[in-house]
Amino acid sequence: SLYEGPEIVNQVKTHKAADDRQYWAGLRQAPLTNQELSIYQNIDSLQEMPSFRRFMDVAALLLSGYKQAGPIEIGPVNTFYSYNPIEGLRLRIGGRTTEQFSTRFFSEGYAAYGFEDQKWKYFISGTYSLNNKSVYKFPQHYIRASYQHDTKIPGQNLEFIQEDNVLLSFKRGENKSYLYNDIYKLEYKAEFQNNFSINAGLTKWKQNPAGIIKYQIIPEIGDPTLIHALNTTEASIGFRWAPKEQFYQGKLYRTPIYNKYPILTFNYTAGIKGFLDGEYNYHNFTAGIFKRTYLSQFGYADFNVDGTYIAGSNIPYPLLTLHRANQTYAYQLQSYNLMNFMEFISDHHASVNVQYYMNGFVLNKLPLIKKLQLREVFSFKGVYGGLRDSNNPSYNRDLFAWQRNSDDEISSFTFGNKPYMEASVGLANIFKVLRVDYVKRLNYNDHPGVSDWGIRARIKVDF
Repeated sequence: SLYEGPEIVNQVKTHKAADDRQYWAGLRQAPLTNQELSIYQNIDSLQEMPSFRRFMDVAALLLSGYKQAGPIEIGPVNTFYSYNPIEGLRLRIGGRTTEQFSTRFFSEGYAAYGFEDQKWKYFISGTYSLNNKSVYKFPQHYIRASYQHDTKIPGQNLEFIQEDNVLLSFKRGENKSYLYNDIYKLEYKAEFQNNFSINAGLTKWKQNPAGIIKYQIIPEIGDPTLIHALNTTEASIGFRWAPKEQFYQGKLYRTPIYNKYPILTFNYTAGIKGFLDGEYNYHNFTAGIFKRTYLSQFGYADFNVDGTYIAGSNIPYPLLTLHRANQTYAYQLQSYNLMNFMEFISDHHASVNVQYYMNGFVLNKLPLIKKLQLREVFSFKGVYGGLRDSNNPSYNRDLFAWQRNSDDEISSFTFGNKPYMEASVGLANIFKVLRVDYVKRLNYNDHPGVSDWGIRARIKVDF
């Protein structure tokens, strides 16, 4: 087809709108009244008002974090500014293409600069849809290639938010464990109508320690050897099955609407030595199950059980499981909110995470308080695992030594004869959106620099 100019396009739109009105008028059993017709005219006029369009732009920016600019979106806005002790003040600008640019090809990228380390960081990705749909629409079927040069905190795995979110700049305790990463990725994903999905990938990862992290080998006799870079090449495949799953699709993430069916996941990752500079062989098997259980008038509970086994020997600790820690003041559902970064490391583990929402069963029975519509929430998290002697720096001096803090105390550990555990009690639906928890760490309180309790908050919309 040929582009005929804006006047012809506007005429086509006008004729199409007129045809639509005639079509719907023919289907109605009774014609619209003058008052009902005026509603359509008012809505059309409202959408053309500059003040209303500015308001919608601001609302979309606040809710989605992106600003539309023709065929691209600029954002997320909450990552434009952040701070950490390694980079200092960090400024970032980024964006991505939309369906106005292409329905098959999508690109995303950002550039960031740290004023303390005076280094640029950047990310670029290109995604090609294999089913002529947006890569954010179900069912997804695409291939993606990406490259990232940026910092990362080992053991901080976030969901639904970016690591340089300005709200995560505030952290408790010592926060100087960072990596500079160069990550090349090639990914494939396919979703099916029965909510079964497959993902596969090839990753080349080079990590350079920063801050207080030191990759060093300390022999029984002789001087320590510093390792300036760790190179790995990984091939992975994963499966996910979520029967009858529904979700809200956002700009970047999906928010699931849980039902009575479990969600099953399995992932296998192989480290390949000698391929694309990979230095280690290993096999990582991870499986998990999530289940929501409804308890009638007593609310509902979310149960999440998972486990990992890493096969291989002489594997340095950065390639093992660094359990999800959280030193921010935000309550994170999938992290241990009073565990320090890099505090627990294992090559096999099992964990349980229970979130119990009582839905006001007690508070709704209290005079005056029930008008606030507060909701009780409780949680328990526990993880237990171990480290085989061949992967334990305490027994194998050929491995990287345990991580130490600024006071030269060992700050990374494996599990003893008991699991790590923490529990919380809180209130949700505060002002309809806020959840606040009192979190208590139940053991391993003798580790350096830990907090045995804390107050954490989370934005959560209850319906």
